[in-house]
Amino acid sequence: MRALIVADQLRRAVPGGIGTYIRGLVQGLVQLGDDGPAVTLWASRPGASEDAVAGLGHGDVVSSRLRSSALVWAWDHGVVSPPAGSDVVHATSLAVPPRRTAPMAAMVHDLAWRQFPDSYPRRGRRWHEAALGRALERASLLMVPSQLTADALVAAGAPASRVEIVEEGADHLPPADRVGAANLLRRLGVHDEFLLTVSTLEPRKNLHRLLEAYRVARPLLPEPWPLVVCGPVGWGPRLPAVPGVVLAGAASGATLAALYAQSRLVAYVPLLEGFGLPVVEAMTACTPVVASAVPSAGGAAREVDPDDTRAIADALVEVASDDRVRSALVTAGLMRAGELTWAAAARRHVELWETLT
Repeated sequence: MRALIVADQLRRAVPGGIGTYIRGLVQGLVQLGDDGPAVTLWASRPGASEDAVAGLGHGDVVSSRLRSSALVWAWDHGVVSPPAGSDVVHATSLAVPPRRTAPMAAMVHDLAWRQFPDSYPRRGRRWHEAALGRALERASLLMVPSQLTADALVAAGAPASRVEIVEEGADHLPPADRVGAANLLRRLGVHDEFLLTVSTLEPRKNLHRLLEAYRVARPLLPEPWPLVVCGPVGWGPRLPAVPGVVLAGAASGATLAALYAQSRLVAYVPLLEGFGLPVVEAMTACTPVVASAVPSAGGAAREVDPDDTRAIADALVEVASDDRVRSALVTAGLMRAGELTWAAAARRHVELWETLT
């Protein structure tokens, strides 16, 4: 089988969780060896900096002459179709190109813009709604990472027979770069233990409530450990200044792996997630997690209501302070993360692709 994978997200300024999904999927396909398909990665014109698509090191790379925004516009308007020669085309997000001759599959990560419209700019809501319509029209198969997204997609008009759940992996981070993490923390003025949250800085990640919960929790912690906020800037209002909160910006995979391993806990309380990769990344690092009801957690996190600031604060204090709770969460988290591999996710992708050919 020859699979064309849309990898354009990796050539954007903030690849986010979709970028992690693409990297994990390609990693899993590599691990399948001869049982996997021949892969071609399709993306926009590369920029001047290091190319994350070519850096995947697997499969041929086909690059458009168009920049990312122009290429997506061309897909939206049916102007540019996938290159010929593949048995199946896999869109890795709602940026779904028009069909040519090969059947199309698409991964729909969530429908959060419908459930929390105020967490998206108006232009973003319009694009996502139109893109969902194109995905329903163009894709013969719609993959989702969780039952939560499957239910939302069916409610939005997708035939249940075309929707398949494929959980994502948790084993994509490289070995921890403890020196890089130590240098970063030193620059930030963090010299002891710390709490950590990892996400793009945008409204639906609910960071304003998390920071308010941390403000309440900090005097009740055994030590006034700082909260390190790690992730690129997305959109929306700036985060308020809260004593003890340190903005680290985006971190590379190896540095991020070390931050997970060194943190006392990871807090991740978005309003909605189709899956929630930071939760299982933390679990892989043997770190206890405080989280809203994200599908990736599988019951292995200390779950909180993302709208309840006091409940988040109480959970931060409990998980940071109670060794028995911490130990139980670490054990449950390791068991959950062990269920999620990118090789298994890739194998399931291939099985579903084969139903289209």
